[in-house]
Amino acid sequence: MKTGSFLAILLLYAMSGLAQKPLRVGVAGLNHDHVRGLMENYKKDRVIILGIAEPDQDLVQRYKKKYNLPDALFYKDVPSMLEHIKPDAVLAYNAISDHLAVVEACAPKGVSVMVEKPLAMTVKQSERMAALVSQYHIQVLTNFETTWYSSNQQVYEMVHKQQAIGNIRKMVVHDGHQGPKEIGCSPDFLKWLTDPEKNGGGALVDFGCYGANLMTWLMDGQAPIAVTAITRHYKPEIYPKVDDDATILLEYPGATGLIEASWNWPFSIKDMEVFGQTGYLHALNSNTLQERLQDTYDNVEVKPAAYTDNLIYLAAVLRGEIHPGNDLSSLENNLIVVKILEAAKRSALEGKRIVL
Repeated sequence: MKTGSFLAILLLYAMSGLAQKPLRVGVAGLNHDHVRGLMENYKKDRVIILGIAEPDQDLVQRYKKKYNLPDALFYKDVPSMLEHIKPDAVLAYNAISDHLAVVEACAPKGVSVMVEKPLAMTVKQSERMAALVSQYHIQVLTNFETTWYSSNQQVYEMVHKQQAIGNIRKMVVHDGHQGPKEIGCSPDFLKWLTDPEKNGGGALVDFGCYGANLMTWLMDGQAPIAVTAITRHYKPEIYPKVDDDATILLEYPGATGLIEASWNWPFSIKDMEVFGQTGYLHALNSNTLQERLQDTYDNVEVKPAAYTDNLIYLAAVLRGEIHPGNDLSSLENNLIVVKILEAAKRSALEGKRIVL
């Protein structure tokens, strides 16, 4: 082998190794229970945490003890954290109302951000984020659990690449569980999750965002022409300030979407149904998919998704291997999600159909 060829192979091997190094991240907030998943990945060396911004010292002490985190990781807020570290990205695990402040702190420093769903509380906040993305050329992405469901990814492929059921005519997404308090969410999480000033709503926001996200994706980034929503308050003694059940109807020129979101179900349900001109697909959970055609009703073999969690996807985006486009995590998709949620809240409050 020639020396030049050998050196080229070594260089490619080294570049590949660098590309696969764990993300180096900053963490904004610890009061979202989804941060526990990040901490488990930290323990497995799948991610490197450079700093954590959390003002609540009681919460800080609990996480230090539980995950053996050194004192040097902690800062009072995101700006002071970014004075000392240069992360690949910042992951936000705080109240929805605080997402904008995280992006405002990170964008001027050229640091990309991934927030937990949904992107923002209001359209005004989301548009401010989009302006910062444009100005500073960063990524602002949103993490949904259902993004990484292999069944959902296969539904998209069968609908859009294989044309397996014809054009979409109706979509139904169920997302809910017994309620955040009932399933044992932490007091720190519940404090803002059930506060309309911090979360923007109850089940409508917490679970309605999943359906809005999935339907925007299935409709190739098309926003609905109108939104109608009904909310219910079945457990005011537990959730006095916010709705605990919501039904949201989305109207598209050629299709209809129905989002059912609840904190009142007997157990957790996250499924999706898609009705086409010639068939029907039902993703029952993350790995189970059924297809019904005129005379057949079959289980579909589900292929593993290309990206199985937010860390793998985020790393690929930051390396330039993929461009978010209308992906479930993309800014474009989630700007529409926020518009849908804002319209749904207005519809439920005013009792009327809201035209976008």
